[in-house]
Amino acid sequence: MPGAAGGPATEELRPILAAAGPVVASLLGSAEERLAQIAAAERVPAPADALAAHSSSTLAAGGKRLRPLLVFICGAAEDDPAQGLVGAACAVELVHMAALLHDDVLDRAALRRGLPTVYSTAGRQAATATGDYLFACAFAELAETAGPDAVRTLSDASTALVRGELMQRADAWSGDVTPGRYLERCALKTASLFTAACALGAMLGDPGPPAAGALAEFGREIGLAFQILDDVLDIAGQPDQTGKRVGTDLLDGTVTLPVILARARDPEIRAIDLRSITDPAQAEALCARIAATGALEEAREAALEHVAAAKAALRRSGVDDRRLAALELVADGVVRRQA
Repeated sequence: MPGAAGGPATEELRPILAAAGPVVASLLGSAEERLAQIAAAERVPAPADALAAHSSSTLAAGGKRLRPLLVFICGAAEDDPAQGLVGAACAVELVHMAALLHDDVLDRAALRRGLPTVYSTAGRQAATATGDYLFACAFAELAETAGPDAVRTLSDASTALVRGELMQRADAWSGDVTPGRYLERCALKTASLFTAACALGAMLGDPGPPAAGALAEFGREIGLAFQILDDVLDIAGQPDQTGKRVGTDLLDGTVTLPVILARARDPEIRAIDLRSITDPAQAEALCARIAATGALEEAREAALEHVAAAKAALRRSGVDDRRLAALELVADGVVRRQA
């Protein structure tokens, strides 16, 4: 589910945009154009060629633009372009982009979505500085178009994201991570920005603050489902679709739900010291063993349960049928995707 006009469109986005209406498609195009302007380092005194190049390459790597899409579906009225939502959508996506840059530094990642990372091409300092720049731009963008409540919402999500990353580092290669601990980490590191995107759309757009709580809950639940499915794809996804080799998380020391469930099912897997998995061939072999336990199916069922909870929250929100239909398609798409 990538960006709209001006971004990398895919077939899976079309039914969502058809349900959401032309205003949402138009806003996604506006957001893509604004993100390109920001990536060009327009806020930095000349010369800023290196910063612009690194920011633009991060943007050009694509991505699902799922968080901006949620801002617009949750907030845009059918007969109102609601251009004020563009700043919020860009702010959420900029935080996401910045976090990915910083993740690449921490993980020493060579590829992201099948393309070389800023870390691999320009080094640690360049990647960190580019991430810092995008974080700063996110809040500058939001402050220009929204009030303190909106800024606080994104700030809280950013703080949660950092806490989740620290928790993930603390849990690296650990055999003691429980499903509850894993979900807590996912709620912080991934679902926090989904939550913020839905809440900001409601707060700044058509439904207004009364719907923000239920839509934020919807965002949290699909964020959890998104991360669980992401972790399933790390074990069993197709590299030409995911943009990375299977077992990448194992090599990084990230203990995911499929790993936790497989260890509970298979004593031989449980006996493996995860630190001993040091090369791609070992990681691929362990992924095959994990898949053979049935852990992937169990993880997918957990993701579907979160999608069901998201839809229940959506129905409590009281949003109109057009918005409800589009958001339900987003929720379904989160667990049907192959990348």
